[in-house]
Amino acid sequence: MAKANIVIVDYGVGNLFNIERAFAALDAKTTISNEPQQILQADKLLLPGVGAFAAGLERLRKDGLIPILKEFCRTGRPLLGICLGMQLLMSESQENGRHEGLNFIPGQVVKFSPPLASGPRYKIPQTSWNSLESPADRGPEAWMGTILQGLPEHTYMYFVHSYCVHAADPSNSLAVTSYGRDRFDSVVNKDNVTGFQFHPERSGEYGLRLLRNFIHK
Repeated sequence: MAKANIVIVDYGVGNLFNIERAFAALDAKTTISNEPQQILQADKLLLPGVGAFAAGLERLRKDGLIPILKEFCRTGRPLLGICLGMQLLMSESQENGRHEGLNFIPGQVVKFSPPLASGPRYKIPQTSWNSLESPADRGPEAWMGTILQGLPEHTYMYFVHSYCVHAADPSNSLAVTSYGRDRFDSVVNKDNVTGFQFHPERSGEYGLRLLRNFIHK
């Protein structure tokens, strides 16, 4: 069986080579590209990213990739967003003003709530390992048939972010994570579009398992 052609979108705001190496460890075929035709011909698409929402969106706009991503999304082929890439999938962000996102999954990107003077101290951004939980405490059986299949609940992943996602429809939340005073959506999905707030390529064995699930999705 031929390997799936996975294209990693290069729009200048991510460490693409760590992701590329993670897929190589899984014997997957990847191409790093910002060429519209290569993106549209992909079997699966990965949208990475680190940094500010508005800057990421502006780079996509400047490279003419927003209509290309929307066209790809309409094909029904799998699209995965990681970190900033996940946030860009949402309807809007409140980071440094209000900015419209790609709107593949309805929801908002909001800043973490700061610590209360009388409460526990914690740092923003979250730069740490943290756990994935199934929404509404449904247990890992809620992940059967999804990209999270095979993960035990409370699996730890590596996060680096100051803003977090709240999906508008609870059915689009596959996993939630708590940090400070917030409980946010750490894995979202709608139809063929999935987002991870954490970095699977930096999350050890279980992170690689999720990328393997994406390869075989």
